Amino acid sequence: MTENVIKKVRTPSFPTYSSVAQILTILDGVSRSKVADMVNAIWSQKGTPQNPTDWSDPDVWISERLLGDSMLLARRIWEESNHIVNPRYIQGTTNFINVYNLIADSEGFYRLSERGQRFLNKDPSILRELDEAEGILQLLLILAPKTRAKRGELLPEWSEFLKEHSNFCAESTIKDTLWSRLKNISERGLVARDGQFYSITNQGIEYASKADPDPKRKVLLRNIAAFNEDQKKALKDRLGKMHPDRFQHLIRDLLEEMGYEDVRVTGASGDRGVDVVATIQFGITTITEVVQVKRYHKTINRPLLDQLRGALPLHKAIRGTLISLGNFSSGCKEFAIFPGAAPIGLIDGDHLLDLLFEHEVSIKKRSAILYEINEDYFDESPDDIKEQNDEEMACESCQPEIPVN
Repeated sequence: MTENVIKKVRTPSFPTYSSVAQILTILDGVSRSKVADMVNAIWSQKGTPQNPTDWSDPDVWISERLLGDSMLLARRIWEESNHIVNPRYIQGTTNFINVYNLIADSEGFYRLSERGQRFLNKDPSILRELDEAEGILQLLLILAPKTRAKRGELLPEWSEFLKEHSNFCAESTIKDTLWSRLKNISERGLVARDGQFYSITNQGIEYASKADPDPKRKVLLRNIAAFNEDQKKALKDRLGKMHPDRFQHLIRDLLEEMGYEDVRVTGASGDRGVDVVATIQFGITTITEVVQVKRYHKTINRPLLDQLRGALPLHKAIRGTLISLGNFSSGCKEFAIFPGAAPIGLIDGDHLLDLLFEHEVSIKKRSAILYEINEDYFDESPDDIKEQNDEEMACESCQPEIPVN
């Protein structure tokens, strides 16, 4: 049966569609051999893991490492893409446009194909075809039921999908396929990124639901996403109404779940604003950290940060953290990490909610199992069954005989 499964996700480093559009426009009419020469010239200078080459600044390395037509083409790619497409990393994009026939070979020159023109025109049918072929729609369906998720939380389901629909098996490659696709759909507004967290947007939910042929499951996906978002808003409201002492104990519980030890709520006056003290292991070093907790929603300003930093010696701590249901002023953010001063971490309301959900503190995760018919099973033909039987018989005939005493 696995032989009949269509292998999707053929592109390891999936490009953003903006970079694809840039390359399609730039390479139209360019000699294929010149592109190959440039790629080979760059590849020959990639360095070693012990001594890697720095490709971060094309304005510097293009003139230093390339000559002639290769230098001119690389400079054109860099400048005409408005410094978006680094010529060092176009091979994944050129492979993509060749595999999906977005560009044609006309007597040794690249020519924009009819499919490529449709891509540039943002034809919904060609975009959906590419998304379906490369697992984009499946990734959106994985993300849809989750309020917010880190890449690591998406990886198990994505890996399971790749086992059946790709030839990729190396962990590093699987991670790269996930990362590059998240970057693609983030750029297109199908997913929103906030630090390490990704959440599907309303546009993404609508796009993903169109890919699902089951109308009941479409409704289910929308309802799950809406329910989870409502729960997050309700939790933030509940936290704002908690008694301050109870809120401090909530933070204690969260720190313990995050791996902190010896966590204690001070509950004492004269502690200069410190509410919680804890220790955490970093390598072979154990450090003490102090935490100040603010339950209100207003903006935290720099004086509160300075107060907490001044309290570090009192607790023999080397760093602190401010936790608030509100936000932090620009001055507070600027001086949280300052040369020569002890670092102060800042956790605002949205980040706090993410941590509570991630570590399941004050919330609980409920799972539901959806049973679906395995269509591949019913697609099995009599010839497939006969072939499997023949393979089993051949396998049995290869088994060594067990001597009978």
